[in-house]
Amino acid sequence: MTQETVSPRAWPLLPLLFFLAVFLGSGLYYTSLGKDFAFYQIKAPVVAMAAIVVSMLMARFAGQRINTSVDRLLTGIGHPNLLLMCLVFLLAGAFASVSDSIGSVEATVQLGLRIIPAEWVLPALFLISAFIATAMGTSMGTIAATAPIAVGFATATGLSMPLALGAVVGGAMFGDNLSMISDTTIAATRSQGVSLKDKFRVNVWIALPAALLTLLVLVVAGGSEHAVEHKPFEFVRVVPYLLVFGLALCGLHVLPVLITGILVAGITGMVLQPEYSLATMNGAIYKGFEGMFEIMLLSMLIGGLSQLMTDQGGTRWVIERIHGLTRLLKLPLQKAGEVGTALLVVFANVFVANNTVAIVLTGEMAKDIANDHDVDLRRSASLLDIFSCVVQGLIPYGAQVLLACSIAQLSPLALIGSIYYCWLLALAGMVAIFLSRPRLKASA
Repeated sequence: MTQETVSPRAWPLLPLLFFLAVFLGSGLYYTSLGKDFAFYQIKAPVVAMAAIVVSMLMARFAGQRINTSVDRLLTGIGHPNLLLMCLVFLLAGAFASVSDSIGSVEATVQLGLRIIPAEWVLPALFLISAFIATAMGTSMGTIAATAPIAVGFATATGLSMPLALGAVVGGAMFGDNLSMISDTTIAATRSQGVSLKDKFRVNVWIALPAALLTLLVLVVAGGSEHAVEHKPFEFVRVVPYLLVFGLALCGLHVLPVLITGILVAGITGMVLQPEYSLATMNGAIYKGFEGMFEIMLLSMLIGGLSQLMTDQGGTRWVIERIHGLTRLLKLPLQKAGEVGTALLVVFANVFVANNTVAIVLTGEMAKDIANDHDVDLRRSASLLDIFSCVVQGLIPYGAQVLLACSIAQLSPLALIGSIYYCWLLALAGMVAIFLSRPRLKASA
């Protein structure tokens, strides 16, 4: 039984709904009891594994052999985007751990506090993350490089930890959304058959106002009174982070950027600290790996569960319900099509927890909706990228939020309310739809 031969149906979505109910419900329950790390009391990967078992049993009752389900599970776990995310998780943990072990994080924070006034820390974190993500084309690599610094800034200035991390995640999503080399940009433009520059021209008029409003909110939220303790530091300890930022801005792939950062941080530690040996560096790297184990395992299991749901027709059922909804909306033809496109990718992203995969899944149907509703394909490509970005930056089980929360040991629900950019981008996207802005000239 393959994806192509299975008709769309709703019941394959039940295992993911079970996972969400337990994951969110247990977190809220332990939060109400005042437990520390409430969302980590019930281990999410165990719940995800239970959801996978339920999904495989449901597929068996529908006539699919267990061995086939296992093969499809492994296909989902082995998706190239997912494997890249897992490697980023491991290397991000290792870089953060090695950098912290040699005092690089503290030194970078102290350097930043001498350059950036405390009240401008939040907008500065947003802008730095935005520049790096635009250059790298990945929000994950950006968060991996910048989140430890945000944690250090928050600790040193007394700023809210969720606000500091929210600025980083928001900036990373902004840059990733606009980057010409982002996989979401490439997927959106290819699926709609438009050029990268045309999609960028639409995107920037929607994303830039959201970014400017975010900066204003962050300036206000940052306040003006923070007890900053300046400490002496050695500039050479900042070199690993400066190198990582520089390589990222040059557009080098996230994996060699992080590997280079780990090596340079370790060598710096051995030069400055006689007691810092290869064994010490090895231990710090493995400690970083251990810190990312849960999020990596959860991402793999969610990827496998998403594949099972897609194969059984669950994701297609959601997509076709949204497609049908566009025919019922009492809106002008073009607006109905654009609302349908936005809802299409939003719901797909909720269920697959990966914005690139969501765009690939919905791209052809979004193109059909655009053609049926006289929607410019440049706008449909932009809307696919924008609304997948919104969802990916806000779902508490998405890789970006999980990575940031793992670095800071923070509850996902404590963070998503502070990712102002994604909320404002959703608002900007809706305004753009209902005001039919920006106006586009006919393509050549």
